Amino acid sequence: MRPSQKMRDLGVVQYGAPGLGEPARPFALPDERQTADTVVGQLLDAMERIRGAHDFSGKGLGVAAPQIGIPRSAAVIQPPGADPIVLLNPRITVASEETDEKFEGCLSFFDVRGLVPRPLRITVETTTLEGQAVTTIYERGIARLVHHEIDHLNGVLYTARMRAGVAPMPVEEYRQTGRAWAYEQ
Repeated sequence: MRPSQKMRDLGVVQYGAPGLGEPARPFALPDERQTADTVVGQLLDAMERIRGAHDFSGKGLGVAAPQIGIPRSAAVIQPPGADPIVLLNPRITVASEETDEKFEGCLSFFDVRGLVPRPLRITVETTTLEGQAVTTIYERGIARLVHHEIDHLNGVLYTARMRAGVAPMPVEEYRQTGRAWAYEQ
């Protein structure tokens, strides 16, 4: 079974499906608190199903609501060895000029991996269920995961971030599965 078929069977919307390339609708918080809480629960449930089918321990895992068919601005990131990060209505307010290129995969087209340049540090503003704005700085691998999921919420797939002329690599040729991204200290 192809990796993308496995993800489809786990409820992950696949590349080409309507809605995946469209911006997600923000929550009006705190008025939509119950709806947002339900969506976060669905994302956590999806994450559990997905983790049961594939090892993400090296780089971590992220799921955006549009990837499970919910066109709302919510995502959950599970960094390696840390608690999940919930993002509601996230937006990047500052991105470092310093970038690096690492291979990324995407649950919505899991048959390939792509070399994607991303900022090494981002500042992200999110909204709490109570409607408060919260600003958090993410660095390196976690910044990459968070940026990837925010892109999904903006209707952007990682292939749009790849350098011109660079094509995604079939997963059969990719040899870094299960290994953490390496960063210089």
